[in-house]
Amino acid sequence: MAEFSLALSDEQQQIKDWVHDFAADVVRPAAHEWDEREEFPRPIVEQAAQIGLYSFDFFSQSMLGDPTGLTFPVALEELFWGDAGIGLSIFGSGLGAAGIAANGTPEQVLEWVPQCFGTADDVRLAAFCVSEPDAGSDVSSLKTKAVYDEAKDEWVLNGTKAWATNGGIADLHVVTATVDPALGSRGQATFVIPRGIEGIAQGQKYKKHGIRASHTAEVVLSDCRIPGAFLLGGREKLEAKLAKAREGERTGEKQPAMATFEATRPAVGAMAVGIARAAYEEALRYATERHAFGKAIIQNQAIAFMLADMITEIDAARLLVWRAAWLARNGGYTNAEGSMSKLKAGRVAVWVTERAIQIHGGYGYTREYPVERMHRDAKIYDIFEGTEQIQQLVIARAISGLRIE
Repeated sequence: MAEFSLALSDEQQQIKDWVHDFAADVVRPAAHEWDEREEFPRPIVEQAAQIGLYSFDFFSQSMLGDPTGLTFPVALEELFWGDAGIGLSIFGSGLGAAGIAANGTPEQVLEWVPQCFGTADDVRLAAFCVSEPDAGSDVSSLKTKAVYDEAKDEWVLNGTKAWATNGGIADLHVVTATVDPALGSRGQATFVIPRGIEGIAQGQKYKKHGIRASHTAEVVLSDCRIPGAFLLGGREKLEAKLAKAREGERTGEKQPAMATFEATRPAVGAMAVGIARAAYEEALRYATERHAFGKAIIQNQAIAFMLADMITEIDAARLLVWRAAWLARNGGYTNAEGSMSKLKAGRVAVWVTERAIQIHGGYGYTREYPVERMHRDAKIYDIFEGTEQIQQLVIARAISGLRIE
């Protein structure tokens, strides 16, 4: 078990500074343009790939190879301090990679995770497809079906996925589907679908309130046939799990989507902290420079105390994220600490960015100042990868041991 410390190692500090410099020099100057364009910022992602930030090596070393669990959330906070829409474009493929890592065999992880990123000269994208038009928070009600064709050793997938980051433009889609509807969430499995497979296409692209540089779309599966080997975890393991579920036994395994989300919740919390910190710094700068009635507005308690509360909440959220990230690598959660970190960080991001607009006054409500964009970006952290209410439900079940509905 790694020793816990609030002091970053020299290597972690170097990574933090490295990502911050990229966020300050490349991401932040481009943020307004790509938010207005509402397009995937491929040139920025390609720049991230050239320096090694968007790569399998960075993902594996920072997320999977760090015994403290802190390197990845530290890097994410810095990147999302630059901009959330571009940040999600750079790390959106990481969710697909996490889905493979959480559900695949070691051999499948080695084969497929590198393909989520490609190389510096051949950038690839991945998408994780779980939600559906009628199944968002309730992932046990997925209607997308996967049927095994034993004669051809192929799986046939049909259905529509919603809200997929990189959906339709990805080179590799990681799709959770139902193989036995009678078993609910216990009858689900996860599959990889590489580019070139027939029967998978982009549906509607969503025009969003925030994180507009990040591509979000439906993914439509129509008699999409994939080789049997593209089932993550393998058929033998799946059949054993289904047999236990049909007999009413506990399998001891989490449903595929939840296994992925549980692993990524501290990372999502770190993104929210980055947005909140950026908005706080903008508000602090503005309050110091803006004068009214003969003095800087920060000299008024109403403004100064607001800023004091903002930085306190940001630090509290970061500590919950760091604790959850450390626990995820060192023994696991006992009271849904991953959900706690995501719940708190999402709330803080929304509240801090709203306060930042308030401090800016009328200027903060215009697109001339970045706090308006940050506020729009922050709201999604109360919604995606488990809404605020779903996180409360997970926490409540963990602390009570009861099936709270």
